[in-house]
Amino acid sequence: MAESFAIFILKCFYLMLPAYFANMAPVIVKRVKLFAFPIDFSKQIGNKPVLGGNKTFRGLIFGVVFAIAIAYMQYILYKTELFRNVSFLNYESWLLFGFLMGFGALIGDLIKSFVKRRAGIKPGDKFIPFDQMDFVIGSLVFIIPIFDLSLSIFIVSLLLSFVLDIIVNHLAFYLKIRNEKW
Repeated sequence: MAESFAIFILKCFYLMLPAYFANMAPVIVKRVKLFAFPIDFSKQIGNKPVLGGNKTFRGLIFGVVFAIAIAYMQYILYKTELFRNVSFLNYESWLLFGFLMGFGALIGDLIKSFVKRRAGIKPGDKFIPFDQMDFVIGSLVFIIPIFDLSLSIFIVSLLLSFVLDIIVNHLAFYLKIRNEKW
């Protein structure tokens, strides 16, 4: 039973890979000048930024591209027995799956940023647990039309991602990739 639960966790991790890379993409490409302008066009609501200057078209576009690239790799890897055994789906619709995972992850992040700005929370300030769950919820909600998402997959993916997000962000901070731990 413990082994089957470990396999289930691994399958959830593998399912979430496009969303993880979409979520990391804005940090990875932050020095790229292409599309480096704010999604909210620096507009404000009630003297507060709509999203903030750190939410750019660059991050959105590259996040979706990263997710699609990972989904394509999953499609290629699905041909091997090892990766079929850790997959919930066959990745025949890899392009749609990658797009929905990436776009959903980043829309989830944008919604959270909108709420943070309304609450007066500055970019980079902690907003636990939403900082760790926004992209997960967004990506999973967006794939519902093409993937039969069970409640157990949703919950395990959410909990797993919560823990992994904290670990990855701390590592990125200590490796000087990020300016803040969260």
